[in-house]
Amino acid sequence: MQAVAKLKNLPISPRKVRLVADLIRGASATQGLAILKHTPKKCAIHLEKLLLSAVSNWEHKNENVVLEEAGLCIKEVWVDGAGMLKRLRPAPQGRAHRIRKRSSHITLIVDGTNRGVQPGGMAKVVPVKPTNQTEHNTDGAKS
Repeated sequence: MQAVAKLKNLPISPRKVRLVADLIRGASATQGLAILKHTPKKCAIHLEKLLLSAVSNWEHKNENVVLEEAGLCIKEVWVDGAGMLKRLRPAPQGRAHRIRKRSSHITLIVDGTNRGVQPGGMAKVVPVKPTNQTEHNTDGAKS
């Protein structure tokens, strides 16, 4: 059984938050907490609190299951853009440049069955042999 935790309107750019979210995607909950505790980014503190909230939500849903035996893993984590604050900065010759202060929404899902997903959420990449286009033409023209 999985549990969800959401953080809305975090005043940090989604691009910056995704750098840290990619570190914990697919890791176990304890390993994810350890990674976030030693990551020197501002959003790591917020992601750590969000992960603890998701674990707490999972415990509330599954009261009859022992947390240590469940093998909680971070199944999914994604970062979406939220509303922007638009500000103006003075520019030369009386003009103004727009400053966009971005914020983000974060959704984190933990699952009770550790299915052996590799930390970082990366699947094993199998190289594909490229095909030669000239072998498949039957009319003799090159493409």
